[in-house]
Parts: sequence; structure tokens; C-alpha cells
Amino acid sequence: MSARARTAGGAGYTRPVFGAILTAMVTPFDADLRVDEAAASALARHLVEHGSDGLVMAGTTGEASTLTDEEKLALYRLAIREVGGGASVVAGTGSNDTAHSVHLTRLAAEAGADACLVVTPYYNRPPRAGIVGHVAAIAEVGLPVILYNIPSRSGVNLEPDLIAELGQIERVVAVKQANPDLGELRAVVGGSGLAVYAGNDDMLLPVVELGGAGVISVASHLVGEEMAAVMEAGVRGDLDEARRRDGALADLYAGLFVTTSPILIKAALEMTGLIPSGRLRLPLIDATPVQREILRTVLERQGILSRA
Repeated sequence: MSARARTAGGAGYTRPVFGAILTAMVTPFDADLRVDEAAASALARHLVEHGSDGLVMAGTTGEASTLTDEEKLALYRLAIREVGGGASVVAGTGSNDTAHSVHLTRLAAEAGADACLVVTPYYNRPPRAGIVGHVAAIAEVGLPVILYNIPSRSGVNLEPDLIAELGQIERVVAVKQANPDLGELRAVVGGSGLAVYAGNDDMLLPVVELGGAGVISVASHLVGEEMAAVMEAGVRGDLDEARRRDGALADLYAGLFVTTSPILIKAALEMTGLIPSGRLRLPLIDATPVQREILRTVLERQGILSRA
């Protein structure tokens, strides 16, 4: 576990928490749509210097679905090399093929990742026992597992009681909850025994209020320090301050998701000069002029362009 990973408090609670603000990092591409490793290295360092406790590599925001295994492994190694001494590195290794997910998790473990992020198998629509078997097989590799519940993309929701059951598997330590149902979030925080991360930026405040672990974020590419301040206010019990700070970021949270992510976060990073290009691989496409104008207005209102 990296120097930034820590242990959650509470009687008898020893599951690791990999920091409060984890950025699901984009994968920069060059003009030929090859992974731009120089840009990725620079971005990784920037994020850790500006509020991120850790990075998730080759996740949804990193366009994992269009990366080869070799590219994913190179990204795991790049992050570990650039920031692994001072930040957690979580490898996106989940897929809808258990054997493939196990293979990627072995690669991540060998590279030295701190944990793996495992999305609920999509498209196959497995029954409950299949999901349990899938996660158990990945956990056998020996790397800490963060579950990733995102029914809007996977087509399958992990119900709170299933998350609790999965939490009984050795080495399953946390969940990225991207189901916005606050009743289910409350049940997961209260009943799973796992470190619970907000899976959507606008869920950070509810997670803070419920005493969860933090967020696996897109907006933290741009406002990591501000999001860390939300979390810190909540930890010290100043929920009014946490709500004020979070409310100030609401239009950014919304603005980055006017269309499918990571289209607009890559456009924003290009606008601010944090990556040379916002190119995406098909079937994702560049932001439209209208979307870019909406985004530019939000970035200007937040003062993000003025500090670029």
C-alpha cells in the first residue's frame, strides 16, 4: 500500500482507505490516437500536486473500453513510476469476462498497484451468484478490490445486500457507488462494512454527510483541492462549510456531464492546457461547438480558465 493509503477508523475497522480524493484519470492521446505517455505523466504529477490522494488508471474516464491490455499495463506502470511514492494507484481491471479481468488484475498486481477497481460485469447481465463468483475470482489474485457499482453503464445494480455479501470476500475492501439513489447509498455506508466512495461528483456531499471514505472523481482533474476542502470540512464536523463549498462546485459537476464523459473533461483539460489534446477514440467523439461553449462558460464562472 502506498504512503498515502491509510486505515479507516472505528472499533475493529481495519479496511484500507486509499485517500479521500481519487481522480479517475483521463488517458491523453496524440494526433495518431496513440497513448501520449508524456502528457499522461505530466497530468498524473499535476493531479497529485493539486488535491488528489490517488489515481484510478484505465477506468471509465480513462477510456478503458478502447485500450489494449498492453496500453493498460503501461498506464499502471506510468502512474506507479510518477506518483506511487506519494499517492495511491488503483488499476481499472474489470470487464465482463472474468478470465480477462483476472489476467488484468495479475498484471496490475505485478506492476505494484495498490488496488484494482472492478466494474459490475456489463452486457452479460449475470445473476447474483455469477457476480459473486466473478468478484471472488478476481480477489483470489491477492490485490485489494474496490467494487464499482454503476448501473447506468453496466445494466446491473448491485443492491445493498449484495454489496454487503461481496464485502465478506477476503480482499474486497471498498465500493465506488455510482448509483445516485441516496437510500441505497445510506444502506451501503451503514451496512456493507466497506469504505464507500462516491461514484459521481455530485454524490460527494452525501458521502461526506454519511461518513464515507471520499470520491472517485472526474471534476477533481480541475478542482481537486476544492473537493478535498469539502471532505476535510466534513471530517472535522463542519457540515455547513462542507455544503457551502460543495454547492459552489455544483455547476461544474453538471457542466462536465452535459454529454457522455469523458468528452467534456478532456475538452476542459485541453482548454486549460493540462493536456495537449482532448482527442478521444471512437465510438466517443469530440465535444460539439455548443457543448464547448457551455463548458467554457462554466470554467470561466469557476475561475478555472483564468488560472490556467
